[in-house]
Amino acid sequence: MGQRKASRDGDRKVGRRALLIGGTVAAAGSAVLARDELARLWWRTPGVEKPREEGAVDYRGARWVAASDANWRRADRPDDFGIDMVIVHVTQGSFDSAVKAFRDPGHKAATHYIVRQDGHVTQMIRELDVAYHAGNRDYNERSVGIEHEGFVDRPQDFTDEMYEASARLTARICARYDIPVDREHIIGHVEVPGTDHTDPGPHWDWDTYMRLVRRARTTPA
Repeated sequence: MGQRKASRDGDRKVGRRALLIGGTVAAAGSAVLARDELARLWWRTPGVEKPREEGAVDYRGARWVAASDANWRRADRPDDFGIDMVIVHVTQGSFDSAVKAFRDPGHKAATHYIVRQDGHVTQMIRELDVAYHAGNRDYNERSVGIEHEGFVDRPQDFTDEMYEASARLTARICARYDIPVDREHIIGHVEVPGTDHTDPGPHWDWDTYMRLVRRARTTPA
């Protein structure tokens, strides 16, 4: 949010391969892979709406709390809009106040995820859908937004637990959509063109965060 005048992870991952040993196992595995490939092709057909399950999450361990549907737009990403960016936000308030705001239809903004100071992750909008979080339509359509509980002028709010949990989340998002792990594709809200927000602010430790994301990206899920 910044300046405030203010399904399990892997369920949607494409192209999973398994190492099958033995003739019988290989034959059965080939049938499974063929079925999975057909499902993958169907999933990526433009105009085909993705299956949705109420309360499902895109990141294993996240808790689902639905944002108001006034704060996001239904989509079929990454087919209608490619996802190539993660945008880091800071709530400028408590976790509870952010959840309340995102559930309020009058707020007109929300991110896909909120990471609490203790590392708990809540998902409020599916990655399939376009969240109103960046203040820039193009960036909204091509990004996943992650809020972090705290204030930009309080470095103590950015806990180790928060950095580590957020880095794991960002790493999985980058893996899912083949997003490069660099500062051109993982940015702060302040870096979005046309924004008047300052988050995540001068106390956000980008060096530590990117190191943690890279480490998580190379660690098996």
